[in-house]
Amino acid sequence: QVQLVESGGGLVQAGESLRLSCAASGRTSSSYTMSWFRQAPGKEREFIARIIWSGNTYYADSVKGRFTISRDYAKNTVYLQMNSLNPEDTAVYYCAARPMGHSAYDYWGQGTQVTVSS
Repeated sequence: QVQLVESGGGLVQAGESLRLSCAASGRTSSSYTMSWFRQAPGKEREFIARIIWSGNTYYADSVKGRFTISRDYAKNTVYLQMNSLNPEDTAVYYCAARPMGHSAYDYWGQGTQVTVSS
């Protein structure tokens, strides 16, 4: 089992930045794909960014150029640096882990709220 705990959410004004953290514990592995998703009220959960075992990163078009995903293997932590936030970024942000070879994300965190005021 893998446990994921997100932190770093909060209330910010448009144009400001936040850094989210996702601490993993349990049977973690550097081979896991780690991703961030978000879900706004009344909307479906959407993919934001992922980082694979090699360090390659992928982003949704809506956040490309503003958000950066990274991971610290020694700390078993994944980060999401969010810059130039706007009210459309308001959502609950979730961290997820997908073991290599799996098609779905097996592990999810509880989420952290990000609210951006205009």
